[in-house]
Amino acid sequence: MGALHFGDSRLNFQLGKTHGRHVSDEIEGLIRVYNDGYVERLPVIPNVPCTWGLGPDTACIDVEIDRQTNVWARIYTPRRLRSNFEKLPIVVYFHGGGFCVGSASWSCYHQFLSRLSASAHCVIISVNYRLAPEHRLPIAYNDGLMAMKWLRNQARYRQNHHGSNELNSWINCSNFHRVFLSGDSAGATIAYHVATCVESTDLLFVRGVILIQPFFGGEIRTWSEKNQVESSGSALSLATSDCYWRLALPVGSTRDDKWCNPLGKGSPKLESLSLPPLLVCTCEFDILKDRNIDFCKALKSAGKSVEQVVYGGVGHAFQVLNNYPLSQVRTKELLLDVTNFINGRK
Repeated sequence: MGALHFGDSRLNFQLGKTHGRHVSDEIEGLIRVYNDGYVERLPVIPNVPCTWGLGPDTACIDVEIDRQTNVWARIYTPRRLRSNFEKLPIVVYFHGGGFCVGSASWSCYHQFLSRLSASAHCVIISVNYRLAPEHRLPIAYNDGLMAMKWLRNQARYRQNHHGSNELNSWINCSNFHRVFLSGDSAGATIAYHVATCVESTDLLFVRGVILIQPFFGGEIRTWSEKNQVESSGSALSLATSDCYWRLALPVGSTRDDKWCNPLGKGSPKLESLSLPPLLVCTCEFDILKDRNIDFCKALKSAGKSVEQVVYGGVGHAFQVLNNYPLSQVRTKELLLDVTNFINGRK
């Protein structure tokens, strides 16, 4: 579990020959998929090392989760503990990007999660999962479960080596009985699906789920999907959403597939799921707003504990892209809401 050297091809702009190829699907400025299966991801946001731009309050390392699949994580830890015996809550976080782009090393996530670690005084494990279309769903969900299995193994290792100087500092200061699953956009969808499958044990206990603008879909359009006026800074249009789902879902699936629509006929009944309390954060100008609200209503009807917050004046991914005039103000509010949710679940 040492430092990583970024040899993952998904982190790099792939400059390949395009002779004899044509683009079969594209999200302008982000990704091109060619007719022969070649995938080109454009370097719209820089990848940064774990030591980049950190303030005095946060430490950060990269660790390997699974060598065979090249799944890894970036771990943020507050530098200042209130005592030598303090144990911090753990947030397992999944980045957004429509399952097709994005990285735990993107500068925008590095900045946001280092702020969240300091604000909520928690350990954050930002998982770098495999991307579609090379790895279609449910691969990303499986990678999320793999990360939780890995985390459980870290808890077991600490239990078996209590007091050892060989333990990494983040393991020593982590409270494995206060674990939270979180993510934004597609990452929130991963967090939700992991939450429906993972079981709390005496080694690892999931206290809550924090979903920031969860990326769900469906064949029947909601009002906000059909009518939401997109601003110039919008990170998600309906056309972009549809393209992500075409590239991410199993070939031949529709947007009512269980991997896409948690309220679809093929999805498990919410009443049958054992879910911890949820915090769902959505936005006034997000095309996903109504779908997120319907999801919260369904959860409440199924007897689940749900807190819902709608942030006014901003749209999708405002907290990482700063793409609205009110982004900074609303990001501070979101950080406070997440901090309060975590602190309220001891």
